[in-house]
Amino acid sequence: MVRRNLKKISKSEKLKSFIKKYKVPPEYLSTNRKMVSKGVLIGLFIAFIPMPMQMALVLAMMPFFKFNVPIALAMCWLSNPFTMPPMYYMEYMTGSFITGSEPLEVEMTLDWFSTNIDNIFIDLYTGTFFYSLIGSLGGYWLVNHFWHSSVHRDKKLHRDDRS
Repeated sequence: MVRRNLKKISKSEKLKSFIKKYKVPPEYLSTNRKMVSKGVLIGLFIAFIPMPMQMALVLAMMPFFKFNVPIALAMCWLSNPFTMPPMYYMEYMTGSFITGSEPLEVEMTLDWFSTNIDNIFIDLYTGTFFYSLIGSLGGYWLVNHFWHSSVHRDKKLHRDDRS
């Protein structure tokens, strides 16, 4: 379903005129399996990183990798003001477990965070790397898996209709 909608959108005249008007390289808006799955991979990897301007980092990746940029930008929105505190807490606790350090008593305030950033930095980014890697590779695999199964299901339906 999503695959068909993406294909339909990519063939729209509005999108084609937008690409022509702003001279956007069309591969950054391509809706094939490889480009979409790479967009999910890059977007999810960056979404787990605790930093400001995550979407700017996605755009900075454009010269180095070819991927569907709108999909990657949308994946960055996974971390938003509502999801950031639980995500970063989970990353910090996981990082503390991985490094074997004793976790601090966490208060969800900016004052506590700015005071203790030196003490939690290594644990936080260890957990961040863990979840970025697992989340992005899992998202990449899921997109590929569901895309393949959608294509095979459509081929089977088409074969059955012709019989």
